[in-house]
Amino acid sequence: MSDKIVYSTETGPAKDGSKKVSHKNASRSQPGMKNDGIVRVQRESKGRGGKTVSVIYGLPLKEPELSSLAAKLKQRCGTGGAVKDGVIIIQGDKVDTVIKIITGEGFKVKRAGG
Repeated sequence: MSDKIVYSTETGPAKDGSKKVSHKNASRSQPGMKNDGIVRVQRESKGRGGKTVSVIYGLPLKEPELSSLAAKLKQRCGTGGAVKDGVIIIQGDKVDTVIKIITGEGFKVKRAGG
């Protein structure tokens, strides 16, 4: 039998910090969404109590500009919404309206999802 340690709580990646994963450069988009400079708009209802929302991913804007654009979208759509984690959420199925507005702002937009 060898003296090789199979398992120990004394050493390892969690203790010595040799395998830390950095989340600083994580993109602010939905998992699976490409970060290629194209804004994607999709309709979602999962995890929202059956309520439908239009979600805008991939906007290359900082938080103040995102809030300003969200306010404009909410006003033009006549609904509520929010900015969370770099993503704009507009209440209701307003995907077509949102695409028109964002295209008018000069962004390249694609409709995502089904």
